[in-house]
Amino acid sequence: MHPVNGLPVDGDRQYLMPPGLNTARARNAAYSYGVRTGDVVWLAGQISREADGSLVGSGDIAAQTIQCFENMRKVVEEAGGSMNDIVMTTTYITDRAHRNIVNDIRLKYFHAPHLPASTLIVVAALALPEYLIEIDAIAVVNQGSRS
Repeated sequence: MHPVNGLPVDGDRQYLMPPGLNTARARNAAYSYGVRTGDVVWLAGQISREADGSLVGSGDIAAQTIQCFENMRKVVEEAGGSMNDIVMTTTYITDRAHRNIVNDIRLKYFHAPHLPASTLIVVAALALPEYLIEIDAIAVVNQGSRS
């Protein structure tokens, strides 16, 4: 494994651990925030945590959603892309009533014609009870161009 731009690379895989996210927690839980293979970037589920591990927006779906998208932005930018490069999202929410709030915030991050495919799933619970939302994504970041 040889670093590229300070990021570990293993064959055609680049493991993304962007500054501004809690990398110690990710390493302890044995995952990367993103993995780039060629032009495809697979983003792990983003939750509402600051770099120091503190929860953002306890009980507040709007604050948690914004933090998830901001964390997503950090990962895709670490891969050399932008939010315009996101081609698919899967959003997990714990209450159907949050749907409209999540969608309203989503519209601030994604604009036509760069609208990713999307799946929304209502779940009974996420990894910890304080999490109201988690969003994972796939991006296509072309090596020679910027969106």
